[in-house]
Amino acid sequence: MFHYTANPVILKPVRSKALSVPLYASKVPAGFPNPADDFADGVLDLNDLITHPAATFIVRVSGDSMRDAGIHDGDLLIVDRSLEPRTGNIVIAVMHGEMTVKRLKRYAGQWWLKPENPDYPTSPLPPGGEIWGVVAHTIKNHT
Repeated sequence: MFHYTANPVILKPVRSKALSVPLYASKVPAGFPNPADDFADGVLDLNDLITHPAATFIVRVSGDSMRDAGIHDGDLLIVDRSLEPRTGNIVIAVMHGEMTVKRLKRYAGQWWLKPENPDYPTSPLPPGGEIWGVVAHTIKNHT
């Protein structure tokens, strides 16, 4: 069974002004703490996450069918419609008029949508179904 979101909220990115935050070149270990550098090495403009603004949208995830890919309920997905969908990509697909996020697979000449949670079945992309875009980035809320 697929988990669909009725009336999903789609946010269109707007490049009204740059939003820059400090970027540290040093890596942060996930094990024992090390002293961090005190100085930023540059800035990262969050607009840099969007390569093709006219072909990009942002959608909020609902459900847990992609949890084993690190995509959880409430995450924001930056989706690029200009990228060519390939097997192995995480995509936004429309099936039966509803959007879903799944991993795209190709078996025996047919496109399949594979969840990353064993509680959900892999399903073929049905006639009339389409791939709306490739997930380029995930924005997570850890609070």
